[in-house]
Amino acid sequence: MDNVKNVFSIKDFENLSGIKAHTIRIWEKRYSILEPLRSDTNIRYYDIKNLRKLLNIVLLHNYGYKISKISKLNPEELNAKVLEIISEKSIKTHAIKSFKVAMMTYDHSLFSATYDHLLKNKTFKEVFYDVFIPLMEELGFLWQTDTISIAHEHFITFLIKQKLLSLTEKIQIKPPTKLDRIFVLFLPLNEIHELGLMYINHELIDSGYHTLYLGESMPVESLVELKTYFNKITFISYLTVKPTVEKIPDFISQIETKLLNDTDHNFILLGKMTAEINRNNLSEKIKIYNSIPELTLSIYNE
Repeated sequence: MDNVKNVFSIKDFENLSGIKAHTIRIWEKRYSILEPLRSDTNIRYYDIKNLRKLLNIVLLHNYGYKISKISKLNPEELNAKVLEIISEKSIKTHAIKSFKVAMMTYDHSLFSATYDHLLKNKTFKEVFYDVFIPLMEELGFLWQTDTISIAHEHFITFLIKQKLLSLTEKIQIKPPTKLDRIFVLFLPLNEIHELGLMYINHELIDSGYHTLYLGESMPVESLVELKTYFNKITFISYLTVKPTVEKIPDFISQIETKLLNDTDHNFILLGKMTAEINRNNLSEKIKIYNSIPELTLSIYNE
């Protein structure tokens, strides 16, 4: 079982802050900016209080404050300085820092407060592109380096999904205005990373398109019957970890033979695993996009 992670190594701090462990040690030795704890076997470690302080220090340092001056600030002065520089220029950095702290401490309230503050200055679309996408990219790295657990990732992802679902439900009340085709959005079998696909669904609905969102782990065979309901379907899928490299050709082949051949349907692919696809051999009915903005821009320009 995953436990709440409330102690961290210097390597965890490097991964979470973006500051090299060697630099953190120098700051600590010269300026006593952190207060490391020690285990019974004299191994140094850090707590959540130290993590919050380090992330605030890094924010100030990134905006021109010298470590020598930062080290002289008491906790109240440090927080006040951070608040002073939270502007349009720094809001993204501060928000990502706050979301990471909310994730590490499983703090719903901090997540909500940070999100509400962002919406005072940005649209949800801007929040998603400017903050949530960079945050999720960082989380992938933090998970790979064992800095965070699957529980951390699921916690923060679910909170983002909640906001996205709430907004999508509101706009879904309006009937679609663009009826020349339907978009069917699904994830391949055993693929569960649906945040990007959910956002694409939101964008399409907001633009007046008719969508059918089927979500995670969808067998291709289960999509075949949709061909009897709709004349022109654009299938969209997002490959983050599945199918694996060796199974991608079979997945593409199934899409072509079972969904696209002898139809007016087409297929759009996004996600990290699309880098493993040989695009030279693709059917003209299959398109790969490198990012969500690239996809939405292409659709809007049609």
